[in-house]
Amino acid sequence: MKFFDALAETRVTRNRLPHWQQDGATYFITYRLADSIPQILMNQWRQDRAHWMELNPQPWDTETEYEYHRRFSGELDRIMDSGFGSCVLRNLEIQDLLAENFSNFDGKRYLLHSCVIMPNHVHLLLSMAVGSWLEKAVTSWKNYTSKRINAITGEGGAFWQKDYFDRIIRDWDHFANVARYIRRNPVKAKLEEGHYRLFEDETVKRILG
Repeated sequence: MKFFDALAETRVTRNRLPHWQQDGATYFITYRLADSIPQILMNQWRQDRAHWMELNPQPWDTETEYEYHRRFSGELDRIMDSGFGSCVLRNLEIQDLLAENFSNFDGKRYLLHSCVIMPNHVHLLLSMAVGSWLEKAVTSWKNYTSKRINAITGEGGAFWQKDYFDRIIRDWDHFANVARYIRRNPVKAKLEEGHYRLFEDETVKRILG
């Protein structure tokens, strides 16, 4: 388990969002369906975020990072939990497909600690193997599953959002808080059994009890 190291080399990549990576680090990752957030809400979120970031340029201290995630990551989660879009991840066959896809390289390219498949988005907590990079893993998941899911639903076009959200885990307290958030997400969203899929490894079960 490797957490954020302020002295280690940090690799920054950018799509629509910046992604800060350290080799072999542990991450909290969220990605969503393309239709999970109405465009009018997405545009407002981007405007608010751009204005806030002008006033608070990176790198951030811990307090500023917390404020960012409270304002912006938290707001997106609240919108997604409202159940906008097709929410096809409720489909048990699709849940099976995603779970199998995550497990394919578990213990090889990454170590999966916790994951919840929600109706229109996915949260994961994992540690990347040294020499494996997060963007390649996410791209692989999306490319493989989008084709298979469109075949199941009979739909076409973009299935997943173009980008994803990620955070490097800072320490054991941060790890436990993220694992707890993932566990509680279906309850907060008031989901019925079968409308989500939760996985936790033995480390998470031991920490959360």
